[in-house]
Amino acid sequence: MIRSLVRVSRIAQAGRPQLRRRGSHDILLVMGCAMLFAACTAAPDQERPSGPPWEIPVMVVRYLPTSDGVVVDRSVTGDWGESVTYTRRKTDSLTAALIAALEDGSRYRAYIDSAAPPSLRYHIVHTEERLEPLPTFDKPGHDVPMTDYGALAAAHDFAGRVEDEGVNEVWIWGYHGGVIDLWESNMAGPWGDVSNSDRDTLDLPVTSRTYTVYHYNYQRGLTEAIENHMHQLEAVINAADGRDSTPDDAWSDLLFWGKFVGSDISHRIASPRCGWSHFPPNAERDYDWANRRFVETDCEDWRPDGMGATQRINCERWGCTGLGWFRYWSQNIPGAGHVLSYKGRPLTNWWRLIGDYDGAIREEYGLVER
Repeated sequence: MIRSLVRVSRIAQAGRPQLRRRGSHDILLVMGCAMLFAACTAAPDQERPSGPPWEIPVMVVRYLPTSDGVVVDRSVTGDWGESVTYTRRKTDSLTAALIAALEDGSRYRAYIDSAAPPSLRYHIVHTEERLEPLPTFDKPGHDVPMTDYGALAAAHDFAGRVEDEGVNEVWIWGYHGGVIDLWESNMAGPWGDVSNSDRDTLDLPVTSRTYTVYHYNYQRGLTEAIENHMHQLEAVINAADGRDSTPDDAWSDLLFWGKFVGSDISHRIASPRCGWSHFPPNAERDYDWANRRFVETDCEDWRPDGMGATQRINCERWGCTGLGWFRYWSQNIPGAGHVLSYKGRPLTNWWRLIGDYDGAIREEYGLVER
């Protein structure tokens, strides 16, 4: 069965998220979620604005496998057996919260400047739902069946949505539960695949415009969904910075990975600068977002040509949570209104690599203005 709904744009404007408890599960509910179900009759704008902010049209697809139409089938999902209604409501709420968090994260140093504008704006242009299992296939090297993204693209006409409606991202709400494998992000388009996947250029239809597919697990929460986007951001920035073609022993000299992150081939923090999604500046291991150890870092006064003013910080600066860290870290990415330069040349707005990837690649847009 398929349910197709056209949703209004700007669902992030629904309001602040609130956490309520239902049984043994927490669900993120967003005030004003009724906006999600309003009809959208305006034709999508095919022209991408020059930005910032860059507009990102999104298609949402969710799979709620059920044999009775009432409860999600745990034998299929592996670890999720809530009602279809509850799961649908949770994914709607998480989608709204995800948009709000991603836009907020693109506001340069908004933790200092509350008026900082976003570099990205998201809106939902189409939503589809199926009450059946995700399509899978046996992929060599994987212990469990792999999500068949080609089959998903055919079933939901990803190519048509990209070409005809200007869709830039596809957000899939599904499951994991140890019974299915997935890619947190996947990309297709005229410039190849730069994503947090095995970068198979044939697993999605290639279109004249680049699009990125994000695959979330509705058994988890907002933090895990945001992390998919953080890794995609790291992937495209690293590609623009030339990390894939840089010798391992020179990674510490790269503008992003060496000078902004403060890391090297080890992926650990070699010099406390701004860190990366798994490693804050004071981290001692992966996902060390709650470490209360203090370090001196210049992240809030980061200067590519040398160390800016440093300060002692620990996890209390971002609330000692993964979600708080992602917000703090992404708001340090050079964005709208920054005045940073490197070797006498201004830095670009790095968010364009998410908001207008095709334009950036076409213009040979790097991390520093040419």
